[in-house]
Amino acid sequence: MAGRPLAAHLRARAPGLTARVVDRLLAELPVYAELPQEEIAGDVAGIVQHTLRQFADVLERRCPAGPGDFARQRDSAAQRAEEGVPLDAILTAYQIGTAMAWDELAGGARPSDLADYQEALAHLMDFQRWLTSAVSGAYLEVRQILDSQEHGGRHALLRALLDGAPLDGIAHRPAARYAVLVLALAPHPDERKAGQRARVAARRKIRRIRTALDEAADEPALAHLDTTGGTALLPFADAPPWDVLRGLAARAAKLADTAVTAAADVAGPAGVPAAVAQCAEVLDVVRRTGRPPGLYRLADVLLDYQLSRPSGALPGLAALLDPLDRKPELLRTLECYLASALDRRRAGAALHVHPNTVTYRVRRIRELTGLDPARPGDAQLAGAALVARRALRPP
Repeated sequence: MAGRPLAAHLRARAPGLTARVVDRLLAELPVYAELPQEEIAGDVAGIVQHTLRQFADVLERRCPAGPGDFARQRDSAAQRAEEGVPLDAILTAYQIGTAMAWDELAGGARPSDLADYQEALAHLMDFQRWLTSAVSGAYLEVRQILDSQEHGGRHALLRALLDGAPLDGIAHRPAARYAVLVLALAPHPDERKAGQRARVAARRKIRRIRTALDEAADEPALAHLDTTGGTALLPFADAPPWDVLRGLAARAAKLADTAVTAAADVAGPAGVPAAVAQCAEVLDVVRRTGRPPGLYRLADVLLDYQLSRPSGALPGLAALLDPLDRKPELLRTLECYLASALDRRRAGAALHVHPNTVTYRVRRIRELTGLDPARPGDAQLAGAALVARRALRPP
């Protein structure tokens, strides 16, 4: 083209073109700018020039390259994978080099060069196809090995932390502090459908919850989750503010498009087992007492938590309201009346009944149980009895 042999022209221009390609990579791809200078001048520049000369050979022979001709590019991609360079950045780098090489070859092409132009372009497209396949395959092979090792090490650390086992032999170092979360996940609407859609929705929900957890922590979260919930340990250098964790629950619910109810605490590595156990108990109290989705800590449910602890007094406390077992409307009225701070108008609005109906039902509760919810002392006892009933009731 333009009166010059393409292969010889590309070989002659390869050193200068290599320098220009590398300059563009550094300017347009920040991840390359973060690599050591000796690596840019060595492996990266070397693979650019090797690829240019390799394509010159294709043009000279007029013979396409094959899948076995890209060993150096595969090795380079494997090295980038070990360094954590994203695959899209690597493929973009090759696309930049390909475009700049073609501009160099086709510059000044004349109408009479059309046949050669088309043949050279066909070779370039075929060369790029095999190059992209080789680079992607090598990169993904290495990442699969590295991800498997990373997952195995992270799983071992999670298991040791949950069990309170020694951490000396664990490859991953524990964080200084962990935000301990025990989560309950509501089904996504698509999970209720049959077939593949339900399975896809379930996997998507878990993946999005994990994404929210990873983004909130200093390092990727250690988590064991299924479609109903699970346990997560979020690594932090310092104890995170409670508002950060509360915002995490809201973001996870929004990302996954489902209700998320969770209990949380912060502990050092040695305190993780106790924190997990307490969070599980707090979550149980939250769900038994009908609280809305969100993130809770022990301070949010102190009274209910304490009153629901097993003791000899618990059955007797719950039995105070046994006379109302066959009167569910009276139990519901008692709950609303106490929640409304003994305000019959607010209770009536919550129950969708007239305030006089609330007054009548409160009188019936007093007649059946001997407790007068309108009296502060009896109201406290009735509230404790409700908590005791919930504690003894199956989840």
